[in-house]
Amino acid sequence: MKIRSDHVAGATFVTFGVVIFALSGDLPTGRLSMPGAGFLPKLVATLTIVLGAALFLRARESEPFSSLGWSDGKHAMLVMAITAAATALYTWLGFISSMVLMMLGLLVVIERRNLLRAGVYSLCTVMVTYGVFIWVLKAPLPKGPLGF
Repeated sequence: MKIRSDHVAGATFVTFGVVIFALSGDLPTGRLSMPGAGFLPKLVATLTIVLGAALFLRARESEPFSSLGWSDGKHAMLVMAITAAATALYTWLGFISSMVLMMLGLLVVIERRNLLRAGVYSLCTVMVTYGVFIWVLKAPLPKGPLGF
């Protein structure tokens, strides 16, 4: 059997879904009418497993894994590094600061967008998201050292 790109991607998604499901195992699921903290992670993990399995099963339609080019490797590593830094600084800097910096990094460093436009877009997007979490979902978000 020839290993194809969708074999690798599908197996990766299935593995990732199983890990997320295992890590969220101690969170309460709750009921459909009143979901608990573990409801959404388990739902997303289940969907990831199912869709990853579907991708794996239809892999014969994709190109061989050995023929893939790795020219976007630097781009992918930069995205992962900026996202990992935002994740690591999230509780210390707070939601607003860390997310604005992450979006700025992604837009300016990787996508090479105008700094002023990227800053305005990042701030507006994060503030709308913050409003949804605080007022609509009533979910607490970490505050940074400056109080936001």
